[in-house]
Amino acid sequence: MAAIYGRPIDLAALLESQQPEVDLKIKDFEASTRNFLKAVSLYTSRAIEEISSRKTRHAAELKKSAEKRQQAEVEITACKVKEIKLMEVLEKEQAEKKDSESSVNELKRQFGSIKEKCSTADVEIEQYREEVESLRREKTKDMNMLNKHANRTSPELEDLESLLQCVMEGVEGDKILVRFPGLDPLERQREFSLVIDVSSLTYKVPITTPPLPTLPLLVDHLNSSRDIYTFIKTVRQAFQDFVDLR
Repeated sequence: MAAIYGRPIDLAALLESQQPEVDLKIKDFEASTRNFLKAVSLYTSRAIEEISSRKTRHAAELKKSAEKRQQAEVEITACKVKEIKLMEVLEKEQAEKKDSESSVNELKRQFGSIKEKCSTADVEIEQYREEVESLRREKTKDMNMLNKHANRTSPELEDLESLLQCVMEGVEGDKILVRFPGLDPLERQREFSLVIDVSSLTYKVPITTPPLPTLPLLVDHLNSSRDIYTFIKTVRQAFQDFVDLR
């Protein structure tokens, strides 16, 4: 038994009929077909809209992903630049650290050398101190001896000064100042003096007060005779003659 649109068809009765007729329900079929096509069209439209919407969303996601990727590339590039700069800074710091270590080592070496020199200097200073102390003791000993000699020679010097009628004293190292006080009876405070330089084998008289014209001859005679006492007496007499000629 056949069926049309859910209704059973009696084929035997249909064949026995003089004018067999089958109601195909064309209008219902057409309406059903239209509804189907409309449903298909609506489905297709919705599918196209969904595909378009998905395509738009996918394009937006791709664009967003591209922007993120581009931003990531920019950030990666910036990070690489920073890394390069940091490496340069690190290399510079390492070079500076190396220089600093070299400087510190050099300073340590110099400090050790200076410390060693200071130790040597301390030893030398101690030696100098001992030498100075020894020289001071020797000088004190010499001064005591000179004082003893001076005490013994003072009376002799006074007798000599009295004999030569002069006053003698040491000045400026190896020089002797000889003064003749009271030589001018009219002017007792007037100075008559000379300086004898005995620092070398050749005696010199750099100055006399007042000047004596005959001084060069007297000095030559002194260096020939080596008799300083006679020279002093001769100079005193020359001063006396100078006063008497006034």
